[in-house]
Amino acid sequence: MYHALYRKWRPLTFDDVVSQPHITTTLKNQIQSNKIAHAYLFTGSRGTGKTTCARIFAKSVNCRNSNSGNPCLECEICKCADNESLTDIIEIDAASNTGVDDIRTLKESAEYLPEQCRYKVYIIDEVHMLSINAFNALLKIMEEPPQHVIFILATTEVHKVPATIISRCQRFDFRRIRTEDIVSRLEFIASQENIKLDNDAATLIAKISDGGMRDALSLLDQCIAYSETVDLKTVSDAAGIAGRDYLFDILDGIFACDIKKVMETIASLYDMAKDMTRLCNELLEQMRNLMLIKAVPNNDMVMCLPDEYTRLEAIAEKSDMGSILEKIEILSDCNENLAKATSKRIELEMCMVKLCTDVNYSKSYSNTSNMANTGYKNSEPIAIHKEHENSADKTVQNTSANIKTIVDTQEKSQENIQPAVKEQPINSPKKKVTSKDFVPLDCWDEVVDRFRNECPSAVGFLTSSKAFIYENMILIIVKDAFDLKMFKMQLSDVNRVITDFFGRKFTVSVKAMDTSESPENNVSDSSQQKENLSAVDKLIEKAKSENIDLEIK
Repeated sequence: MYHALYRKWRPLTFDDVVSQPHITTTLKNQIQSNKIAHAYLFTGSRGTGKTTCARIFAKSVNCRNSNSGNPCLECEICKCADNESLTDIIEIDAASNTGVDDIRTLKESAEYLPEQCRYKVYIIDEVHMLSINAFNALLKIMEEPPQHVIFILATTEVHKVPATIISRCQRFDFRRIRTEDIVSRLEFIASQENIKLDNDAATLIAKISDGGMRDALSLLDQCIAYSETVDLKTVSDAAGIAGRDYLFDILDGIFACDIKKVMETIASLYDMAKDMTRLCNELLEQMRNLMLIKAVPNNDMVMCLPDEYTRLEAIAEKSDMGSILEKIEILSDCNENLAKATSKRIELEMCMVKLCTDVNYSKSYSNTSNMANTGYKNSEPIAIHKEHENSADKTVQNTSANIKTIVDTQEKSQENIQPAVKEQPINSPKKKVTSKDFVPLDCWDEVVDRFRNECPSAVGFLTSSKAFIYENMILIIVKDAFDLKMFKMQLSDVNRVITDFFGRKFTVSVKAMDTSESPENNVSDSSQQKENLSAVDKLIEKAKSENIDLEIK
């Protein structure tokens, strides 16, 4: 039966393990000095050598002719361990043995002395899958195990392992394997297997594997089945990824705002059964390269093939850092949505439209449902986009409402009030703004709900607040001076959430309503109401005069 490359070429000694010298050196020194712990915890992403090092360690501590901490591979113990016939090295898959009964069975068997070896070693893979009761059952024996027992726990999600278990283990964090180490290992294996492997193809495989040696060898196995000669085209076709020319065609189209070119390229890739999620990941990787080229020219952090660097530089010269960062954000959102999308093609095409379109339009498009609650019609996001481009005169619809609603209408509903949230043209004449120009912001409760998810620390002082709107100004009335202080401390977060909600910028002002200004005390006190209105008028005039300073950046 054919053995997959990742099984056939699994390291047998610590010296064969790549990119983990901080772990292999420590383990070898412990074996040499006979300072072996009773429990170890190996953590890290997939394919970085956790289970492999656990097996090597189990062999080495029991090897009769250990050499500098490495197993000799010649004695009966090493041979039986490599054949997986050694009964004293027990591997348990926690994903399929999650119950407390499985751990009780383990505890019972641990009491017996090893049959052939010095130590009985339990390797529990994916330990985070154990149930809470199973962890509790494991806890006691890990705290005071028999002298002949060693536990090695391996997991990719260490945050799911209880702290009580972690505290009883020596923890080793496995790093992602470096690209150059994966390339070197792939070329060595290819030479031993008489495989024709191009260096560029090995580099591409290493990048796709994302720091996992097992993924890299599995992909190489797939490429060998596809073609006897493994080059860039072979890797691209076998892995179902976009060829490099297609990828740069998309990038050129995005930065040239050529939607037709981008859509035609996506359609062509889809017809060739290219994976849309992997294509999105590749675009993200290239956007990261553009960001690094723009931020730190001539650096070694750019992950691309040698002949691609020049093409990336040419694209970077045509764009600015702000545009690149915005496109990275849009692609990241698309990458998350692809996992749950009904049609991955449609999701990616929507992303391409956003990337090729003005950012303000993209934000307005994504927030259409939110704007509908503030008086926008469905067609208005496009109109707003055109207004930004042409700076045309805009009609401002204002509903007359006195700001005294702050103190006498908290329990009354405002009917048929739809504030028009539109920007004034840049060159329009200034108008004197008074408190009567402001109307209640009907969707303020929805804005506050948005804060619960995106800025929970601001919910406390916004829950009992009221908001009023006039043109491009929003006035927020908070409960007291303490809330006002907390508001100012988080002004940038408040501005960000409001901007994301409406899809445009506002001048945001705030006023604190003291206890003496509460509705109960002021409904019948007309003189106090006038003082309140006067204070608000002053605040509005100040906000208007300091529009530049208060404008959201």
